[in-house]
Amino acid sequence: MSGIKKLIYNEKKETSVLFRCIPAPVVTLFVVSVICMNLLANKTLLQLDWIALDGGILISWLSFMCMDIVTKHFGPKASNKISVLAATINLLTCLIFFVASVIPSNANDYSGFNEIFGGTWFVLLGSTIAFLSSACMNNMLNWSIGKMFEKNPNGKLAYAMQTYISTFIGQFFDNFIFSIIVFVGFAPIFWDGFHWTVLQCTTCALTGAVAELLMEIVFSPFGYRIVTKWRENAVGKEYLDYIAKRKELE
Repeated sequence: MSGIKKLIYNEKKETSVLFRCIPAPVVTLFVVSVICMNLLANKTLLQLDWIALDGGILISWLSFMCMDIVTKHFGPKASNKISVLAATINLLTCLIFFVASVIPSNANDYSGFNEIFGGTWFVLLGSTIAFLSSACMNNMLNWSIGKMFEKNPNGKLAYAMQTYISTFIGQFFDNFIFSIIVFVGFAPIFWDGFHWTVLQCTTCALTGAVAELLMEIVFSPFGYRIVTKWRENAVGKEYLDYIAKRKELE
């Protein structure tokens, strides 16, 4: 077997083992939060001269909390793969929503339904790019910070620092990248001149990161409890053993 084929085979097998091992409730919450975040991002909740917020801020903290849990127990590579899975399912869901919105119906006036669920292609593009970029950033930063706590890597302090710092930075770039792409790049062209300034994008990203960090602080004890239970019950042992064996062979 050639090197590339062997790499592809090993990655497919590793991914298959991973998907069997990660508990379904966390994956479900993660995927649902990504889908909801994409829909809510279509609505601007607040727009002032110096700040603007979209609806995605209400749910994006849950996506990052799920990524932090998976990263802590399974590693950043596993969390990246789950992020790609969530983004793929979100794209498929958006496609189904779009098909439903363009199918004509004389039963009632569905213009509101079609406008919301039909989606906007550049909003989807911006949210996908922002989500995947910030997810990889969050996961790697989370894991790197955890490596600094050599004496007690599984303690509450280590988990708090990993999640708080990575969430704040990851959320900032998620909000900023999305805002720049959608509200600076495309909105002035397709939304009759409606747009955000770079200052509004920056303050939105910063304010959103602070708000989502507060959410992370509130709910991180639940995340820590989940990770602790996973470790005590040897959740995902098959995947962790598989990764350890691959490292030994390499």
